Amino acid sequence: MTASPKSPNRWSLSIGDLTQAAVFAALIAALGLPGTITIGTSGVPITFQSLGVILAGAVLGPRKGTLAVVIFMVLAIAGLPILSGGRNGLTALSSPTAGYFIGFLPAVIVIGVLTAMMVSTGSTGGSTGSGKYRVLWGIAINALGGIVVLYACGVAGLLIRTDLTVWAAIATNGSFIPGDIAKCVVAALVAAQVHRGRPGLIEPLRARRSGSVAG
Repeated sequence: MTASPKSPNRWSLSIGDLTQAAVFAALIAALGLPGTITIGTSGVPITFQSLGVILAGAVLGPRKGTLAVVIFMVLAIAGLPILSGGRNGLTALSSPTAGYFIGFLPAVIVIGVLTAMMVSTGSTGGSTGSGKYRVLWGIAINALGGIVVLYACGVAGLLIRTDLTVWAAIATNGSFIPGDIAKCVVAALVAAQVHRGRPGLIEPLRARRSGSVAG
């Protein structure tokens, strides 16, 4: 009898949650202000906005982090020039690098879910946010979502929009790897400090699952 009223709450978002998502959407947009640096002939730009996407997943988790990226992407597609270099979402989607823009969404989902799972492994009982954010695991999670997943989406876009071979499309990412690794490290260090100061910012998945079973 108690399970039915609890189930909607697992997916509901408070005003505070929406505010946090909006703040991170603004952060991602602000990280585009420095513009872009393009290396080579592939047209793939160096941008700081992927750092904002990684931070959204690592700090806010799967629900709020995904919402932040969705807000950002919707505003960009609506025509706001909030992508690096003053581009909007329609311009990005019509370019060979469309896959990197689309990849923001699966990247933040992967980072958010795995970060929540990491926090869950250290949680005690059913209280939310009692797990510990571990920096080394955080770096690995950020790299999986912010490099592997994002690059995979970008390579797929290059293959669709250009005449590059698979290996040539993959090779276009080589010069970006050191910078993106640095972003993953920075995001993990920032997330660790945030979660230390504000435990419970991400709801542990194990606690959510156990709560639904108990109900």
